[in-house]
Amino acid sequence: MIVAAPPISSSVCASLAATDGMPRDTASSAARWLPPGATCTTLRIPRGKGLLTPETLPAYKAQALALAKQFATPDIDVVAYGCTAAGFISGPAGDAQLAAELAQITGKPVVTTARSMVLALQEVGAKNIALVTPYTDTVNDQLKAFLADGGIGVRRFNSFYAPDVDALGRIQSAAVDKLARETVDEGCDALFIACAQLPTRDILDGLRRDLGRPVFSSNWGTTRQALRALNTSPA
Repeated sequence: MIVAAPPISSSVCASLAATDGMPRDTASSAARWLPPGATCTTLRIPRGKGLLTPETLPAYKAQALALAKQFATPDIDVVAYGCTAAGFISGPAGDAQLAAELAQITGKPVVTTARSMVLALQEVGAKNIALVTPYTDTVNDQLKAFLADGGIGVRRFNSFYAPDVDALGRIQSAAVDKLARETVDEGCDALFIACAQLPTRDILDGLRRDLGRPVFSSNWGTTRQALRALNTSPA
């Protein structure tokens, strides 16, 4: 999916891009963290029931680039490609290439969720993190490799191992909260909850308070980087 917004001020407006899947968390989370007066409009990239794989990614990317043409308008100031998996399956170089192609098509600054994830963790100096995902083993390995390229190791790990988007859509925030708490130990310097479709917006503050360390999600990191591209602070 892809997202657009009305003006935040007389000269600034926000646009976010995210991937297909369930509609529940990505746009609503972004809207919650945007400054007053900003909203998000979402365009969704069509895909089947299966989760993304290296084999399905090229067609998915092509559809994202085609949809992004709708963002080449004066009322859009930033575009964010909001799929964690699409970024790290491509690898750091592939993720950067997609961002460059989206920027060329839209004429806007572009942020990606995968890169936003690494930047958030690097900023707090995280080196050995707890990681929670909904992915299967192959995709989890690609995520860990993407993090390792940014100097971030995974000390503790857990996954829901969702086999398809229907199973992913049944995961509730209480289950994410429980698995996150089970995953973190004293040696973890941060927690990252991967996947823009996991419901996290109502649990991040509680996890930060109770665990006493930085806790990030895909949507939180993406929104923050989009606002930084506009030199705007989150709400």
